Amino acid sequence: MRLIAAIFFASAALCQAAGSAAGRWEGSTQIPGAELKLIVDLSEENGKGWVGSIIVPGFSVKGAPLVDLHVRSGELAFAIKGALGNERIGQAEIHAHLTADGHLAGDFRQGGNSAPFVLEKTGPPQVELPPRNTAISKELEGEWKGEYELMGYARHVTMKFANHGSDDAALEFVIVGKKTNNVPVSLLTQEGDFLSIKSDDFGITYEGRFRKEAGEINGTLVQGPFEVPLIMRRAQ
Repeated sequence: MRLIAAIFFASAALCQAAGSAAGRWEGSTQIPGAELKLIVDLSEENGKGWVGSIIVPGFSVKGAPLVDLHVRSGELAFAIKGALGNERIGQAEIHAHLTADGHLAGDFRQGGNSAPFVLEKTGPPQVELPPRNTAISKELEGEWKGEYELMGYARHVTMKFANHGSDDAALEFVIVGKKTNNVPVSLLTQEGDFLSIKSDDFGITYEGRFRKEAGEINGTLVQGPFEVPLIMRRAQ
């Protein structure tokens, strides 16, 4: 009976801890050569599942969105989008569980390496939601083409803009060089005649000004340390 009671109360404690994943969690982990401070915000949106963001002060990461976020029975896992990672070593990931004493314990993983941590809840969640795409003007809808040269090779660019309702737009962004790259778009915004496109996965930004009279988008593409002019014109 004592054993059964102990199991019952332990299970109750774990269930109670499992229900407390929402909040701001703070602590640190030790990586080679440095201490990595972590501030994780987790919130459960009604009917929309879990959302979260992370702050890593020592690496100038503030409000980076959490992706592939799973929270279930006191266990959680997520990856950090667009921060602390690159194509070579991959995304940084966290796997953790809620302890019976109300802490969040787990491992910070990246590139085959793992570092343990324990986080303490310090208050309610302060999730920084990522910005959303805006709608685009009717003049920009459709297909545009352009080209630029980088490191001695020509790149051909195609952009297909489309509005989805009145609130946001979508973009198919393709760059063809030695191979065809379908560029995932993280953010697409238009303010007046100024257009901004960002791809966190590829480390690409494009900013340009729509010139209606000339029928072109005159802008600049930045990828890593490289910055090149890129003029997009309506596809014939």
